[in-house]
Amino acid sequence: MRRLEPLRCLCVLPSFAGGGAERVTLLLAEALAAQGIASSLVVVDGNGPLAPAVPRSLSVKVLHRRRLRQALPALARHILCERPDILFSSLDYVTAALAGLLLPFRRRPRLVAREANLPSLAYAGAGLSRWMRFAYGRCDLVIASSRRMAEELRAHYRVCERRLMLLPNPVDVSALRRHARAQPLPAPGGLTDDVCVGEARCFVASGRLVPQKGFDRLLACWPHMHPGDRLIVLGDGPGREGLMRQAEALGVAGRVHFAGFVDNPWAWYARADAVLLASRFEGMPNVALEALACGAPVIATPESGGIGELADEAAPGDVAVVPMGEPYIAAMQAVSVRHACGPSASRLPSVHAMEVVAAALATRLKALAWG
Repeated sequence: MRRLEPLRCLCVLPSFAGGGAERVTLLLAEALAAQGIASSLVVVDGNGPLAPAVPRSLSVKVLHRRRLRQALPALARHILCERPDILFSSLDYVTAALAGLLLPFRRRPRLVAREANLPSLAYAGAGLSRWMRFAYGRCDLVIASSRRMAEELRAHYRVCERRLMLLPNPVDVSALRRHARAQPLPAPGGLTDDVCVGEARCFVASGRLVPQKGFDRLLACWPHMHPGDRLIVLGDGPGREGLMRQAEALGVAGRVHFAGFVDNPWAWYARADAVLLASRFEGMPNVALEALACGAPVIATPESGGIGELADEAAPGDVAVVPMGEPYIAAMQAVSVRHACGPSASRLPSVHAMEVVAAALATRLKALAWG
């Protein structure tokens, strides 16, 4: 007999950092409520640029610790107090910590892990690979965002079919397009609205400034671009100063603008002539999905996770997947000026619509907890 009270899902985050995994967790937590699932959030450190974006309807417990390791006792107490049916994680090291934390529980919640990166590239080290194999072995459900990711989880991490779910990354298309229409265009770093207007091409790249995202590879291409072309880099991270020095050394500092973290990247995507991904590894890059939702074409590396599958789903020409180096430079050089003053028609395949993704996940979670 199905119980009357709603299913309770507790999402675990280390902080409100501005990464894709954090954004997706917040999106899903809010969307699941509309599907009859009572979602709440526990966060190790309540700081981060996404803190203002946390939905007011979402119950949030902040543990006020700087590191996950320091927060584990408090996290265990909170789980015991809340007694959720589902524990949800979208970051690998959080998943691993939860898998170990739940070992002594006599009655534990179902552990659901959403993989954010392609395992073959993210867990190249043997030690890390073994640790994640243990973690996924303890999960009741593992969510993959692409077929390629699902195949790797089956083949190399022993995630059997009944514990595996293929779920596209969700995008709240209407909300993004509403933000993308904002006027005037955000002007980080002293930039003005005319940067993405005129005959010069405007390219946008977005993400945390870390080696994974490959901004150094993108900068190495820029001396081969037309002197009028501009690159806007949205995001912050430990690699910022090194990337700025690289731009100076390459003689392109005047054509590359490091904007830092911005609250509204979608307004930039909507006006870009193309959005660029130079990643060394990904899962299913949210930047590409959001750029398409705002009407911008995407150029990405083959290492960008399930980007090839997205290219197959999208209309021809909307997503170019090319190796870094001369092919990537040629793809950028072939881009035409769009003269976009706001979002054009969405290019995003409908399978990524928030309502579709949330309904599918809610159905699976209810079957997992109540089945």
